[in-house]
Amino acid sequence: MNNNITLIVLCISAAAWAQKNDIADKDQLLLKEKKAFTKKMALGNNNPNTNNYDLRYQRLDLTINPAVNNISGSVTSHFVPTQNLSSLYFDFTNQMPVSSVTYHGNTISFSQLPTKELRIDFAQNIPAGQLDSLTVNYGGLPDLSEDAVLFGNVGGSAVMSTLNEPYGAQDWFPTKQSLNDKIEKFDFKIITPATYSVASNGVLKSETILGNGQKLTHWQTNYPMAAYLAALSIGNFVKINDTVGTPAFPFVNYLYPATANDPTLMSRINWTKLAIPLFEQKFGPYPFRNEKYGHMEFNYGGVCMEHQTMSSMSSWNRGTIAHELAHQWFGDKVTCGTWNDIWLNEGFAVFGEHLVYENLLMNAADFQNYLMAQKNYITSVAGGSTYVPDAEISNSHRIFDGLLTYAKGGYVVRMMKWILTDEVFFPAIQAYHSSAGTAYGYATTATLKNSLLQITGRDFTGFFADWIYGQGYPSYQIRWTQLPGTLRLKVNQTQSHPSVSYFDLPLPIKVVGTAGEIAYFRPENIFNGEVIDLPVNFAVAQVLFNYENQIVERSSTVTQDASLAVQDSSTNSATVQLYPNPATSEVHVTHIPANSTYRIVSADGRVVASGKIDSNGTVKVSSLTSGNYVLITGEHSLKFIKR
Repeated sequence: MNNNITLIVLCISAAAWAQKNDIADKDQLLLKEKKAFTKKMALGNNNPNTNNYDLRYQRLDLTINPAVNNISGSVTSHFVPTQNLSSLYFDFTNQMPVSSVTYHGNTISFSQLPTKELRIDFAQNIPAGQLDSLTVNYGGLPDLSEDAVLFGNVGGSAVMSTLNEPYGAQDWFPTKQSLNDKIEKFDFKIITPATYSVASNGVLKSETILGNGQKLTHWQTNYPMAAYLAALSIGNFVKINDTVGTPAFPFVNYLYPATANDPTLMSRINWTKLAIPLFEQKFGPYPFRNEKYGHMEFNYGGVCMEHQTMSSMSSWNRGTIAHELAHQWFGDKVTCGTWNDIWLNEGFAVFGEHLVYENLLMNAADFQNYLMAQKNYITSVAGGSTYVPDAEISNSHRIFDGLLTYAKGGYVVRMMKWILTDEVFFPAIQAYHSSAGTAYGYATTATLKNSLLQITGRDFTGFFADWIYGQGYPSYQIRWTQLPGTLRLKVNQTQSHPSVSYFDLPLPIKVVGTAGEIAYFRPENIFNGEVIDLPVNFAVAQVLFNYENQIVERSSTVTQDASLAVQDSSTNSATVQLYPNPATSEVHVTHIPANSTYRIVSADGRVVASGKIDSNGTVKVSSLTSGNYVLITGEHSLKFIKR
């Protein structure tokens, strides 16, 4: 394989799981489902030269022979200028010569630029706001060094496949790759030798024998699609047309003969029919029901990719199948609006793996072992943010980092579920990716945060500051003692990286009594040294923390400390504290002189209120929106949550 291609695979051994659950006979988690084009990452998220029009439609009329490394034909594009245009740019390689550009029946001038752009010049300005179209005629050998197009041989038969993420579409057709404009409709009209079959996005409209040994295959998709999700796979396929779901929609698989004749692989492919109803229950209806879901096999060894409506596959373990399927909701229906926010694609897809492991493939003990392995992997390094900083956006290894983007991104989603509870989280996520402006469009971390605030009332600003933009993880030191009717905890936390001063999270606490009683608690913990009293009316034998791996942490300890009651009762009598927390209309601050000044700072650093604490130690907070805040008075900084 070409040295310029980087495949990142997180290998997690699953021998025990496979023995019981037949998940896979190789590594469980294939994280790298795309080709990383290192040379092209400098393009960034947006080509400003393509910002002055809305690309509505593309029709690819191409002739391809997998046995000959050549693509030729035309691409017709319909677009609406957002301003008067004298020229129009497409993202397009300079390796495939353009022979002509036709506009309203006339040829017009163009230039292929070293910047991998095609500039088209109009004889006179074309007006804004009117649907227009043009056709680019081109052909030649794609730049195979980037591997956006791959020719090869499988089972003695020539094959050809494409793989665009993140910037490969421009290597084989002129298009618009910026993550700000989905193309509403595609037609793929592909002429091949008649012995080959073509798989692609959308619905198969027709296969027509043309004579002289040629065949025209026409696929069409009417769902908005990012250019990097457009795909072709051409080969000697066994075509399996089936249905899935209630009501049923097409389940279509184009497979190499060896795969179609392998009962083990076919059982895994058909297992998709179990995963789809689970994801529909959790995420909402499959997003492309009017067209299909399925798989097209392709010859990128060890790589899989969530091409819209038809994932491209070279691996068939069920975790990977689930990962690509989950992407149809997260990545395809709703696509990250910048590569900085790639965790929105990959984190939710990894969370999809969590769901199938927990609900379909593992028993409870094995699933906890899986979560522990994920948690240990995530905390194996002290730093690194889930969000990709601008300074690292040119580094493909960093964008598609197995630990940060995938594993940690997936666990961040899991922690959001823990914070909100299942009953709130799943409806909120369904509402998020079905809302106007987000459905079949683009989203950023801020989009998700604002949506969750609107839907649930929970402000994730502080959470995302810690877990998406911040780095590292916490370690907890929890001490406990029992008082009459009360379990007292004192919580201390250390952070692996200085970018986060404190990870504010509800604590997963399980209390076990001497007679087998069990009580569960999820107290909010927002500052170091916080004393938390929980109502427990039985004799406590054991206190368990993070008992089902609900949150990411490492090397945390829970110890019984009989001196805690005496120590903390005397300390608390002179310690500045804030209550109630969470608060609704007001908070009270103890041991602060009357008329002390205060200011309240929001999670994003803005001063949102200020004044003087009254003689009763009361501060009104009813005017604040729900979220995390810090009340600062004198040398004291007191964190609290406003409901």
